[in-house]
Amino acid sequence: MIAHAPSRKLFFTAIFAVLALALFLRFFALPSYPPGLYPDEAMNGSNALEAIHGGEWKVFYPENNGREGLFINIQALFLKFFLNFSEYPEPWMLRVPSALFGAFTVFGVFFLARELSRKNGKSEKDAFSIGILSAFFVATSFWHINFSRIGFRAIMAPFFLTWGAYLLILSADKIKKSQITNHKSQTNSNNTNSKRRNFWNLGFGICGLPILAGLVYGLGLHSYIAYRATPLLMVLVFWWIATRIGWKSAGKAFLLFGLGAALSALPLAFYFAENPADFFGRTTQLSVFSSESPIRDLGINIGKTAQMFFFVGDGNARHNLPGAPQLFPPIAFLFLYGTVHGVALMCSRHKVDFMFTFLFAWLIVASLPVVISNEGLPHALRAILMIPAVYIIAGAGALQIGKLVTRRAHWKVARAFFAFFFLLVIFNAYYSYFILWGEERNTTNAFSRDSVIVAKTMNAMPEGVPKYVLVEGGGVDVRGVPMPAQTVMFLTDSFTENERREKNIHYVLPGNEWQIPEGSAKFTIR
Repeated sequence: MIAHAPSRKLFFTAIFAVLALALFLRFFALPSYPPGLYPDEAMNGSNALEAIHGGEWKVFYPENNGREGLFINIQALFLKFFLNFSEYPEPWMLRVPSALFGAFTVFGVFFLARELSRKNGKSEKDAFSIGILSAFFVATSFWHINFSRIGFRAIMAPFFLTWGAYLLILSADKIKKSQITNHKSQTNSNNTNSKRRNFWNLGFGICGLPILAGLVYGLGLHSYIAYRATPLLMVLVFWWIATRIGWKSAGKAFLLFGLGAALSALPLAFYFAENPADFFGRTTQLSVFSSESPIRDLGINIGKTAQMFFFVGDGNARHNLPGAPQLFPPIAFLFLYGTVHGVALMCSRHKVDFMFTFLFAWLIVASLPVVISNEGLPHALRAILMIPAVYIIAGAGALQIGKLVTRRAHWKVARAFFAFFFLLVIFNAYYSYFILWGEERNTTNAFSRDSVIVAKTMNAMPEGVPKYVLVEGGGVDVRGVPMPAQTVMFLTDSFTENERREKNIHYVLPGNEWQIPEGSAKFTIR
């Protein structure tokens, strides 16, 4: 039986529908959900406002344990635009870049899953199905929706890794076609000019895919510290490309890929060379190897991380429905089924199954930053790089289950089953995020909603009224004031001394209440 490729109309309709769903779930009611502004998000905003006001855009912002600057600088560009229409900053302004990165990660997952399926010998129809199913699962994933609506730089990590891996894998076919073309044109010629032309074609004559892949992949190093483990995954891709096009051609392609990645990472590399302590951040403090029983703790961490998909997930209300598994149970079943299917394929074939070898390696590499940490496990945020691989495996499992249902059930029953399944997944995504999580009191507290109310009250007061904020909450010290103050600082645009003087805003620490004059407006944040 020949499985034909999907028609152009079906292709674009399906892609549009999944992308529209992803955009809806990431932008709908963005000013209201999440209900507040967490100080870590606000810290990004304060740095972004400082960059806008002072023109000092940094590659790395050292406050709050240090953060790579790319995402903050992107947030600054959006803030600069939105503040043309608003007197004061709003939380949603920091979250628009996250929502965009999240939505276009869904788009990238489709292309990556489809390409991997092709390399696995799937027909065009099956490869398309796995791509659409994988993208649909990411689009409706509470795990991914949540971080797509929070102003954390981590949301960029799966975006850059997905697109970087896709472009690099795609370049193998382009290079192979280029080799065939060059071979035909050089049948009777082996001079230096021909060799140079061949190298040119490998790198630039095929639209420079290896360089573009490197540039995209390298930008991920500006995203989140967990991304630094991913070169291990790229080594596997290099090995696979070498088996397809030869070690010599693969070496040239990877030279170009490495050049692109180096160009992207160069500004950050220069910064870390001058400030080596910032490279490690809090990693040494949180490392499992700093504990008294590192081997035991590592084993426990692996167990907690492995089971979080099915049983007990992240308990932090900012990251998850506290304690709920990271995967919706039907999707968890498909992930498990896809895993078993992948292992069976790897064991039954006489050659390496690249698709599942790559996806399982992705899971292992992405889990390394999670399991070597001793803080707050299971940790959905630190595991964010696992998302694309998890849902592509679930997509592969869904295809197998779908074929089983189609073979054994009447077509009307099968169609009703599929419709019910897709509607259930969409309903769960909306209900879990906007109702169960969005209206939960723990969520409001986790995003410092009370501090947002304080900031809005202060913004509504005349500038001539002295406003004193007593910061009772603890946390990382930022220029003499604890982190909890950042929510108010960002929303009132009072991060710098100049802005505070202009707005008549003062921040006071416990024990210094005597500094607050009689008749001043006094606020307390914890």
